[in-house]
Amino acid sequence: MSRHVVLCGLGRVGWRVLDSLRSGGRPVTVIDLHANEADPNLAGVTLVRGDCRKAEVLERAGVPTAAGVVIVTSDDLVNVSTALLARKLNPDARVVVRMFNQNLISRLGAAVRNTVALSVSALTAPLVALIAVTGESLAGFPVGDRPQQIARVQIPDGSALVGDRVADVAARHHLLVLGHTRGPDQTHLLHDVTGDTALVVGDALVVCGSPAALEPLLSDGAAGSGVTWANGLRRTIRTARRALAEVDTLVKLASVTLFVTLFVSVLVFRFGVGQSWADGLYQTVSVAATGSDLRGENQDGWVKVFLSVLKLVGAALLAAFTAIFTNYLLKARLRGAFEERRIPDGGHVVVCGLGNVGFRCVQELFRLGVKVVAVERAADTPFAATVRRMGAAVVVGDATVPEVLKQARADKARAVIAVTSNELANLEIALLVREINPTQRVVVRITDPEFAQTARDAADLKYAVSPPALAAPAFAAALLGDRVQSLLNVGTRTLAVVEFVAEPGDRVTDRSLHELMIDFKFLPIGLAGREPFAAGGIPKGHRVAVGDRLTAVMEQADLERMLGPDDPPAEWAVVIDEAPLTANGELVVLVRTARGCSQQEAQQLVESKSFRVVDRVSRGKAEELTARLTRERVTARVVPAG
Repeated sequence: MSRHVVLCGLGRVGWRVLDSLRSGGRPVTVIDLHANEADPNLAGVTLVRGDCRKAEVLERAGVPTAAGVVIVTSDDLVNVSTALLARKLNPDARVVVRMFNQNLISRLGAAVRNTVALSVSALTAPLVALIAVTGESLAGFPVGDRPQQIARVQIPDGSALVGDRVADVAARHHLLVLGHTRGPDQTHLLHDVTGDTALVVGDALVVCGSPAALEPLLSDGAAGSGVTWANGLRRTIRTARRALAEVDTLVKLASVTLFVTLFVSVLVFRFGVGQSWADGLYQTVSVAATGSDLRGENQDGWVKVFLSVLKLVGAALLAAFTAIFTNYLLKARLRGAFEERRIPDGGHVVVCGLGNVGFRCVQELFRLGVKVVAVERAADTPFAATVRRMGAAVVVGDATVPEVLKQARADKARAVIAVTSNELANLEIALLVREINPTQRVVVRITDPEFAQTARDAADLKYAVSPPALAAPAFAAALLGDRVQSLLNVGTRTLAVVEFVAEPGDRVTDRSLHELMIDFKFLPIGLAGREPFAAGGIPKGHRVAVGDRLTAVMEQADLERMLGPDDPPAEWAVVIDEAPLTANGELVVLVRTARGCSQQEAQQLVESKSFRVVDRVSRGKAEELTARLTRERVTARVVPAG
C-alpha cells in the first residue's frame, strides 16, 4: 500500500497508532488541533492542524486520495461524524474508527461500507488475560476453536534452554518459532531462523503456540501457578465460619434466647410432666407456635401456669425472631458469606475492577479455562450478576484494602489483574499484593505508556501494561482488511498474523502450502483448524482447497505483496542432473505438462544427461517441484532462469 494513511487524533492511542503505522513503512498524514510541527516525534510525518470534522481539513490532509483513514479521538461523536465525512470524500478508503459505545461498534461497521469500529477495552482484555495466565504475550488469536498466542521467550543466565537447539525447543514444547534475536543487531525472522542454532544467554525467541504450551517456558515462578483447588469440605467449613461471623449480634441474641427457651421447656415436659423427649419437643413447639393445650384436662396448677407463660413467651420470641431475621435477610448480608464458598484456595486469577476491561478479562479467562475471583467496590455494578452467572465469585469491597485481597485469596492466586478505572488505585493494589506475596504475578493497567514503562523499570512491576500500547497495532492492522488479525513488532520489523479463506480463483487456492510459503515468505499457523507445529499437523504438500481457512504469519511488506495484483516473479528454473530409470515415466509426464511438448520430445529430453524441466517459474513452484523430484530419487536443483 504505497498511498498515504490519514490519522485523526494524537492522544495516547493516536501516538501509539502512529508508531505502528511508521514501523510498517506507511506514509502518514496527521490531523490534530494541538500538535506542534516542531515536535521531533513528528519527524517524517505531514501535520495538518485543524478540526477533523471539517471537510476542508480532511481535504487538506489528502483524504480523497488516501488508502485509509484512522480516527482515534476520545469522543465517539467526533469519531463517527469524521468517519461518515471521510467515507463521503473517499468511497474506497478503508476507515478505522475508535469507539467507546459498545452498542455502536458492530452496528457502525455493518451500516457503513468498508468501515471497522474498534474498542480499546475489547482489544486489550485478551492480551491482559493471556499475560496473567502465561506471563507474556505479543498477540493472541484463535485457530479454529483453539486459542493461540505469540510470545517472546528470553534466555536468561541459568536457563535450562541454554545450549539447546532452536529446533529441539520447538519440537519439545510444540511451538512454531517465528523469530530468533541475538543481540541488538541480529534478528532472524520466519524462514531465516536456523533450527540448528544453539541458544546462548541473552537470546530471545519469538514463538507461537497454545497458552498451555507456552506457560512452562514463560513461567516466572509466580506463587499461585501450581496450587491445587481447595476441597469441598474445607470450603464448606470456611463458608459456615464466615456466615456465622457475618450474622448481626441482635440476630444471634434472638436466636439464642429462642432456642434456650425451647430447650428448657423440653426439659420441663420430660422430667416435670413425664413425657418422652420426642413428645416433650412436639408439645413445646405446639404450645409456643400455635398456643395449643396439653392433652388431658386434669393438670397440676404449676403446669397450667407454665403453659400460660410458655404461650406468651413463645409468641413474643417467635414474632421478634421472625422480624429480626427477615430484616437481616432483606439486607442480604449473607450473600458475601456464601460467596466465600466459591473462592478457591489457589490457582485462580483475581480481577480487581469490573468495568469494561475487567469484565472482558473475566470472559477471556473463562475461555482459557481459568477460574476467576472478581473484586468490585460497587455492589450494584451491572457486570457483577453476569460474572456470577458465568461461575466466578464476586467479592464486594475495596481492593486497596489488604483484608479484601486476602479474602479473594490473592496471595495464593495464579495472578492478580488490577484494571479499575482509577490508575492510582491499580498501582496501590499491585504494591499491596507484592507486600502480601513478593513473588506474585500482578498485571497492572496504566493508561499512560510512559508511566507504565516507568513502573516496569523503577517499581519492578514487570506486567504494567498500557491499553493504548496494546491496542494500537490492531488499529494499524485493521487498515489491511478483515483478514489481518494482529500486527506485532520484532526489533525494527513488523509481522502480521493473517487469516485467508480460500475462494475459487484466488491466489492461494489449488496451490501447495510449500509453494505459497516460499513465494510469499510466510509460516503457516493453522489450516482448517489444524496446527502445523502439533502432532499430525499440516504436510507441506497439502494443496489448499476452496473453503480452507489458512492462518499464517508474514512480514507486513510480504502481506501487501500478497494482497496486491502482481504475481511472484518467474525468475527460476529447475535443472535435473541425474535420474534413475525408474523415474523416467514420471519425468516424461512432468516434462510434457510443464513444457507443453509431445511425448517423443519429452522422452528425448529425459534421456539426455542433464536438462531443465521448467524455466521461468516462481521460486515457490521451483522449490516444490525440486522436493517432488527428490522424493523420486532424482538429483535436481533450483537455478536462476535464463
